[in-house]
Amino acid sequence: MKILRNLSKDRLAAASFILIVVTIVAGILAPYIAPHDPNEVNMRLRFAAPSWEYLLGNDHLGRCILSRLIYGIRPSVLWVLGALFISVLIGAIAGFIAGYFRGKVDFFMMRICDIMLSFPGYVMTLAVVGILGIGLKNILIAFILMKWAWFARVIRTAVMQYVELDYVKFSKVTGMSDIQIIWKHIVPVTLSDIAVVSSGSMGSMILQISGFSFLGLGIQAPNAEWGMMLNEARQVMFSRPELMLAPGLAIIIVVSAFNFLSDALQVALDPKLIRSTNKIQKQEVETEIRGGKIHEYTRS
Repeated sequence: MKILRNLSKDRLAAASFILIVVTIVAGILAPYIAPHDPNEVNMRLRFAAPSWEYLLGNDHLGRCILSRLIYGIRPSVLWVLGALFISVLIGAIAGFIAGYFRGKVDFFMMRICDIMLSFPGYVMTLAVVGILGIGLKNILIAFILMKWAWFARVIRTAVMQYVELDYVKFSKVTGMSDIQIIWKHIVPVTLSDIAVVSSGSMGSMILQISGFSFLGLGIQAPNAEWGMMLNEARQVMFSRPELMLAPGLAIIIVVSAFNFLSDALQVALDPKLIRSTNKIQKQEVETEIRGGKIHEYTRS
């Protein structure tokens, strides 16, 4: 509740949160919201201008751009959310085990993470696509293979900050099992760090999945996806540049919303950042007041 109150004070964060929720709901209810079949071809409406029936017009095959934009939420956002959840889950399990037990377990897991992180993300993705074949599912598998190690390192660092606290040591002395200590004492205090890291990674993953689809390595036609829509509109980008506007703006707006929400979560979950932000805002107000007084003095 406290987090929600802090977020509600930030209008940009509140608007970003609402936008993300609306986008996710629209993707889930796409068959009921989309006005037309996204794959229905009608060459009579090829490059048709926006109208009341087709609010965003039609593409090079006469398909409804708005319907394809709504259906594109599923692979561009919902499937990426699923891959992110699996990555965070695997990384959290590895991070909790390594950060809590330390020793040889920590050394072994961190060496695996070092091996995974030694490969550039795009190179790893291209390698997986080369082995498994072109397709969105294979790119999401590559994302999971790339991201879990990074999440494991971040979560391990957060866990190690709390393992040496007195209440955790007291729980060990009282005979509480390691699983109970992790679940009751470590997991709740690290959820904020996990939430911030996850929300921050979501935007980059959406950009990456759209980029690979734009290159033709992701979801294949005739399925709707924002990066694929940009790739299709690229062929007529000089004669019909408006076709790139809808998917391009959708990617920019949704990615920006996740980034703004991530920044707001970091401030809302860290009291030190709240105090520093309030201090900066107070200093800015005082500077503006003094500047106004100086301006009035010079005019008089």
